[in-house]
Amino acid sequence: MVWINTNISVKAADAAPNRWDVVALPLVIGLLALLAIGGHQMALPLDSVEEVPITLDPWMLPEYALRSTLRMLAAMAASLLFTFTYATLAAKSRRAGMLLIPVLDVLQSVPVLGYISFTVVFFLGLFPGSVLGAECAAIFAIFTSQAWNMAFSFYQSLRTVPRDLDEAATGFGFSGWQRFWTLEAPYAAPGLVWNMMMSMSGGWFFVVASEAITVGDRSITLPGIGSYLAKAIDGQRLDAVGWAVLAMLLVIIAYDQLLFRPLVAWADKFRVELTGAQEVPDSWLLALFQRTRFFRAAFAPLDRLFGRLVWLRLPAGGLSGHATGGIRSVGGLLDRVPSRAVDMVWYLLLAGAGLWAGWSMIAFVASAVGWSDVGTVLLLGGATLLRVVGLIAVATLVWVPLGVLIGLRPRLAERVQPAAQFLAAFPANLLFPVAVVAIVRFDLNPDVWLSPLMILGTQWYILFNVIAGATAFPGDLKEAAANFHIRGWQWWRDVMLPGVFPYYVTGAVTASGGSWNASIVAEAVNWGDTQLTAHGLGSYIAQATAAGDYPRIVLGIVVMSLFVILFNRLLWRPLYAFAERRLRLA
Repeated sequence: MVWINTNISVKAADAAPNRWDVVALPLVIGLLALLAIGGHQMALPLDSVEEVPITLDPWMLPEYALRSTLRMLAAMAASLLFTFTYATLAAKSRRAGMLLIPVLDVLQSVPVLGYISFTVVFFLGLFPGSVLGAECAAIFAIFTSQAWNMAFSFYQSLRTVPRDLDEAATGFGFSGWQRFWTLEAPYAAPGLVWNMMMSMSGGWFFVVASEAITVGDRSITLPGIGSYLAKAIDGQRLDAVGWAVLAMLLVIIAYDQLLFRPLVAWADKFRVELTGAQEVPDSWLLALFQRTRFFRAAFAPLDRLFGRLVWLRLPAGGLSGHATGGIRSVGGLLDRVPSRAVDMVWYLLLAGAGLWAGWSMIAFVASAVGWSDVGTVLLLGGATLLRVVGLIAVATLVWVPLGVLIGLRPRLAERVQPAAQFLAAFPANLLFPVAVVAIVRFDLNPDVWLSPLMILGTQWYILFNVIAGATAFPGDLKEAAANFHIRGWQWWRDVMLPGVFPYYVTGAVTASGGSWNASIVAEAVNWGDTQLTAHGLGSYIAQATAAGDYPRIVLGIVVMSLFVILFNRLLWRPLYAFAERRLRLA
């Protein structure tokens, strides 16, 4: 199992274009043209955005779709860079992991609105007078909805690399750098690709918030499907909402065919198994470029260069060691000295940083909030916690069996993949008016019937991760189970559930954190002049945000972060440890 293909020596005659190059050429030129147009629009003066207001003309949707898609792809690139650095450091260094994983829990729980509130001024100051500043703020907001899920997935994969493969890499004398690119990154690739898919779809949920930026008394609305959708909702234009949903569907189909389906087919070769799979995913685009001559010749130098980089024997300070047992850190800086004194100093530094941050927030919040408010917020947090636990349990019972069914059948997965991406990308806030009308019409309790809105956009993390786990499940183990006639509940208990459990935990962690985040928009909804509010921490933060009450916003976010961290520490982290210890492939 290696990260790259065998290098291909390309002769001059082999570089002559064939008919497949003729077919691929318009795709490449079109892609480059769209990137150039979108990049040019992002560099215009900031005043140009205000001079051309958002219009609900459907003919403007192709341009808006291009702008939103480029923002999401830029955020995806940043998320990949974050994943390969942050998650690797957390998985390979015990001391770094003690800090980075709780921080990741906090980052996952902080609402996207919280990031926008504190980062817009920075990015606008970084690129004064340019649309690029507002674009960077929107990209960063979308990044915060994508990166945490991908980081958790990569972290889980690095922690569960099969022991025999790790021992083989050690036996071949691979350096840390070589081990990472030839073993660990390929092993993580199938799960990471499916989580990229989920993160891309999940980003649509926050596109509406990220494309409408407010700084003081000035509002900046970036052209995009999110801003188009927000204007349609504000104007109660159901026809415009329908056009926006149709545009989203077409965009999702396009990037599924042009990006994710080729990635799924490519990543399938990194599955850990001793026998070839009977069914494998395929991609017409990947097959097209594999048959070209000119484009393969053009990319051959990059392939050879990457191959040389992968097989460099970097010094011991590089990526090193497996993620369990005697962990050797990235850079060898944090775990090189396994001394109790060093551990004690590290713990004291972490405790000191935590106390300083806690005291700073307490001082800020105490300026406007009393102890009675703190007690109220804790009770509201408990109400939201009950909703999250119940919804995750229901989503688990529904999506784990379906995810296994889809993941074990590549042909079915290919058909379901675009539909699942669309459902995951479908902005849940479009269903809020339906919920408001139904609750008012039938006089239902908002505390109960607003709860499902929290899981609408986050349940898909469980489905996509379970599909990834079932897809990566070794074919030889499936054949062994069939040969031993293991069926029914025994098959689920002894074969499949243990196989997908590490992936499920990753999906459940991100779905749980996402549900807390979604509670801010799901516990306080409106349609026109009708407003409904459920008792919970999300509605508290939403009301404080609408009032511009920053001490209460900070109090709500801090309490939400504490609930998420405690929930993860007491439930999900022990399950992670169980998966690493008992459910790894030998």
